[in-house]
Amino acid sequence: MAAARFAERFHALGGRGEVTLYGAEPAAPYNRVLLADVLTGRYGAEALTLPYGTAVARTGREVTAVDPGARVLRLADGTSAAYDALVLATGAEPVLPPVRGLYGPDGSLREGVHVFRTLGDCRRLAAAAVAAERAVVIGGGVLGVSAARALTVPGRGPGGLPVEIVHQAPHLAERHLDAQAAALLRHGLAALGVAVSAGSRARALRGTGRVTGVELASGRVLDADLVVLACGVRPRTGLARAAGLPVRTGIVVDDTLTCAPGVYAVGDCAEHRGTAYGTALAAWDQADVLAARLSGAAPGAVYTGSRPLARLTAGPLEYAAFGETGGEGPGLDVLRLADATRGAYRKLVLRGDRLVGGILLGDPAAACALSRAYERDDPLPVDPLSLLITRGASR
Repeated sequence: MAAARFAERFHALGGRGEVTLYGAEPAAPYNRVLLADVLTGRYGAEALTLPYGTAVARTGREVTAVDPGARVLRLADGTSAAYDALVLATGAEPVLPPVRGLYGPDGSLREGVHVFRTLGDCRRLAAAAVAAERAVVIGGGVLGVSAARALTVPGRGPGGLPVEIVHQAPHLAERHLDAQAAALLRHGLAALGVAVSAGSRARALRGTGRVTGVELASGRVLDADLVVLACGVRPRTGLARAAGLPVRTGIVVDDTLTCAPGVYAVGDCAEHRGTAYGTALAAWDQADVLAARLSGAAPGAVYTGSRPLARLTAGPLEYAAFGETGGEGPGLDVLRLADATRGAYRKLVLRGDRLVGGILLGDPAAACALSRAYERDDPLPVDPLSLLITRGASR
């Protein structure tokens, strides 16, 4: 996604150099955020394709090594390619949990176990769901909730699968939601046929061939012939590390998004000022700044960071969470409205007349307006409570 955004903006801003996109996947650049909607059948895979200007996309061409000194790429097919400037947009890879029985004899994930990161993963999971009888999703963040909801949609398998989320933290999406919002999200999932085991850790997978169940640390066993791993992602940095580029959590870049002379990094793989954001909005911010610099439209442009914003859209379940959602700290004020009947929850964290954080669950209109105010750092009205009040809300 970051690469496509950079290429599209580079040419839109008048950049004259040739841009070539190398990708290991066979598909042209696409929007990963919408993969769950492909799983439900709401979108076809072709609807996810992203624009990338006049760049040349060399799909199915994995880059296996980088020589920054010689400015040369080595490809998996044995060929090489020279470059003047290199943008690393290698993204992130799934984190696999320390669960016994995760792998088969050949070292790959055993039959019935899936990750959910790429379009290929999505296709394999959709095909497996048709014949499955019960699914377990390990991980209750944005991706896990999205995958669980998608698997319950009628038409995906025999009328929609029974699904249970196993999540190690005390409540769902703990990085984004507080306990009250998470409880409402859990209630909404239950109404859709998704059970949740929070505060639980998957210890082992059962079965000698295909997976037949998930054993929890408590000893409880959940029957499952389909297991989806949604335990987060980590920056994909192997290529950069092998090339001797600076790597901590991600590929370390400065405010010009440079990690070495002529080498830049953007998106999920990049770490800026100690932060690897891992969000689409941050990737686009970085791609826009770099495109402005390298196209010559704004050679002095710098990236100073992005404001964190997380969104979930899973059928009728929607939330947006941004900034300091905890609301604890000196100088912070918290406004909160909840309506359990409607499954709506609104929480704003203020510092003076500025919005510094918020959680909006089940209220997409308010989420859009308030997240924009947060991103722009706009001053709030004299009575910010008016931003939260909608018909039917109760304290």
